[in-house]
Amino acid sequence: MSTTSNILVEMRGVKLKFSDKVILDGVDISVREHEVLVILGMSGGGKSTILNLLMGLIKPDEGELIFKDEDLVKLTRSKLNTARSHMGMVYQTAALISSMTVRDNIGLPLQELSEKHEEEIDSIVDAKLELVGLKDVREKLPSELSGGMQKRVGLARALALEPELVLFDEPSAGLDPINSRLIDDLIIGLRETQKVTSIVVTHQMESAFFVATRMAFLHEGKIILEGEPEAFRQSDNPIVGKFLASYSEHKKDKK
Repeated sequence: MSTTSNILVEMRGVKLKFSDKVILDGVDISVREHEVLVILGMSGGGKSTILNLLMGLIKPDEGELIFKDEDLVKLTRSKLNTARSHMGMVYQTAALISSMTVRDNIGLPLQELSEKHEEEIDSIVDAKLELVGLKDVREKLPSELSGGMQKRVGLARALALEPELVLFDEPSAGLDPINSRLIDDLIIGLRETQKVTSIVVTHQMESAFFVATRMAFLHEGKIILEGEPEAFRQSDNPIVGKFLASYSEHKKDKK
């Protein structure tokens, strides 16, 4: 990855508290175009909160959230919605609407945020379903799909508006190894063939090291290590070392 790549997303001095609990305490992150940044850290440490901030679902107490050279914090509601149309979000639970078919779930952002007519929407839905390997499920309800298939439909929906940035919140959570690898391959394929930039929050270390071009470790509200995956493997930071060691021990115990 060239160091001269353009920065698509940047968090500058972001602070956030919920009541008296400090969630983020001056977070600085830069994400370049066409890279996959994986955010690691302890459970409940604020990783998913970063994604919600970038989507404009919550606002920070302090700091800037720069996307395509605009501070999301300062945008009007209409301009924020325009910015959001360049982003996609893949939720941990897939978050599909149970009463709507796959086709309608994927088409929903197109209906709400674009002026495309139904034939165009149908064409886009078919293309996105083919991209995630599910071209024959468009008329099914979410309840008729496996967990892995629901995750892929969620990804297809996130891609409906051709976003430049896709945010993944625990994309492999609850999936078996085969479906986890399918999701990983899709994340890599988005970067390599669609030139999509991704931010991935995950506890799945095998997936993290497989998909990441760069990683950041969030601890007690701060980024304490940032760099390429190899820098994490070789890090002498005791917190990161303990985190990775616990993953290695967990793998041994499962064998």
